[in-house]
Amino acid sequence: MEILEYARKESRTIITLDSDFHTILALTNASEPSVIRIRMEGLKGNDLAALINKIWPKIDRHIKDGAMVTVNESGIRIRNIPLFKE
Repeated sequence: MEILEYARKESRTIITLDSDFHTILALTNASEPSVIRIRMEGLKGNDLAALINKIWPKIDRHIKDGAMVTVNESGIRIRNIPLFKE
């Protein structure tokens, strides 16, 4: 939870290999921070940076508005947050 709170406070986006952040955002119906989950194992730092640079134009608008993004070998899935509008 500390990472989520820090990202909220600093207006940051979380990039992770872990599904926990998406789960927490969904269960709490949070509207921030945006989280990018990379579901590709074995990426080195340079490869990860290249991947983020490649996908960024496709996800930038969603990240700014609040989103959970999942990236895998077959593509990108974007879910806007909060998941449930009041």
